[in-house]
Amino acid sequence: MPVGPSTYRAARLAHALREASATPGAPSLWARMRAVPRMVRAVRSGQYTGLTSTRLMMLLAGIGYVVSPIDLVPEGLLLVVGLVDDVLVIGWVATVLLRETEDFIVWERDAAAWAAQHGRDHADRGARTVPSYVVPD
Repeated sequence: MPVGPSTYRAARLAHALREASATPGAPSLWARMRAVPRMVRAVRSGQYTGLTSTRLMMLLAGIGYVVSPIDLVPEGLLLVVGLVDDVLVIGWVATVLLRETEDFIVWERDAAAWAAQHGRDHADRGARTVPSYVVPD
């Protein structure tokens, strides 16, 4: 029985998800998915500097490429070679998205703790740098 492109995509995505869930204390997949819109808003507003706008656009373009019916290297014509580009893009998007959402969730948690400690509104979190990216606390 031939294996289709969706099987390869699912296998690559499942591998990335297994690696993410193997980390003790890591956010759940559901928490990461809920964090994506907040992360996009925080990057666009300039509050969160742990992810550049360019990298965010690359992520969105990668997601668009994976879900788009238009393919640079069509599977129907080139079989396995046509699957390689999809697998590479899916692997990159999954890996980067899992890493970036985890960093963002940690940043949100730290910002909320900092705001509570200093008695400030949670909206003041934009003034805070991302630990280990810019200046250590």
